Amino acid sequence: MPNIQNGMPAKQVPNATWRKSRHSGAVGNCVELAPVDGGVAVRNSRFPEGPALVYSRDELAAFLHGAKDGEFDDLIA
Repeated sequence: MPNIQNGMPAKQVPNATWRKSRHSGAVGNCVELAPVDGGVAVRNSRFPEGPALVYSRDELAAFLHGAKDGEFDDLIA
């Protein structure tokens, strides 16, 4: 099995089943996620062959908690 690492082509992430939020639009402006060994891979739906960023479950959990608490609301206001 290939080593999963940040920046690897998303199509090379082994056994990735990509999914996006049901709140995503139909025009390709989505972030897609896939579970991988010990973490979660993230890619841009507009460029599915592009690089994947890989985060540990703890890193992603910290981000999601911050997003739910509104810590990043100023970035989209």
